[in-house]
Amino acid sequence: MSDAARGEEFERKAEKKLTGWNLFGGSKYEDASELYEKAASSYKLAKSWDKAGSAYIKVADCHLKSESKHEAASSYADAAKCYNKTSPKEAIACLTKSVHLFKEIGRFNIAARHCKEIGELCEQEQDLEQAIVFYEQAADLFESEESTTSANQCKQKIAQFAAQMEQYQKAIVIYEDIARQSMNNNLLKYSVKGYLLNAGICQLCKGDLVAINNALERYQELDPTFPGTREYRLLADLAAAIDEEDVARFTDVIKEFDSMTPLDAWKTTLLLRVKQAVKAKELEEDDLT
Repeated sequence: MSDAARGEEFERKAEKKLTGWNLFGGSKYEDASELYEKAASSYKLAKSWDKAGSAYIKVADCHLKSESKHEAASSYADAAKCYNKTSPKEAIACLTKSVHLFKEIGRFNIAARHCKEIGELCEQEQDLEQAIVFYEQAADLFESEESTTSANQCKQKIAQFAAQMEQYQKAIVIYEDIARQSMNNNLLKYSVKGYLLNAGICQLCKGDLVAINNALERYQELDPTFPGTREYRLLADLAAAIDEEDVARFTDVIKEFDSMTPLDAWKTTLLLRVKQAVKAKELEEDDLT
């Protein structure tokens, strides 16, 4: 008998349990859930991921009927793992149910982890708006459990996507907040310049020179070592190039920094937006003269 056929056999037995009379006492839902679980395991061996996911949902339903919320939440998470391989939308639906149940029973840390997983799935699907929603929920839940590091990982994702969607102020607030928190932690101090660089690049994207220069002053107060870094130099030189509407200088400054510290795709994308804005302004000026 193949694994898939064995899975179907277990499902039939489970359905029989649910529709029949239970002569020997005990819960028919408990018995059925065990059989559905066996069905799910057989489907997994057969790599029939959709069927395995569907069987785990039936396991969860049985647990809910017998008021076992923790087991139901875990079964929805198991279903999501199977759907992960075939249907991210189904995986998100199952994880959402799992999160809801874990929150109901006060298991916030597990709920936070699953929220983060949903954020990752939305990111894979290129749905940045939904990714932000779930990363925000995850960050709140992690903070309620005082898991600051995990909360900040989620917040960095939110800032990254917000900036990609041109919500620069939202990203700036997050990066500056994490930089401030990190200053109070000897292990995290070294990463402050990276957060301030990200915040500064978002400031450049907003194109307000007064705000950029004010931000640079603020960052010096926040971290007195910042003015001595290449990150500060980069932001200050780019601000000067924007002020002079000098595209060539803007490009040279980036090239020089990139040759020593390669810029990632996110920074490159944002700086390209700034460069195009400077270019457009330069052309505008040329048209006027």
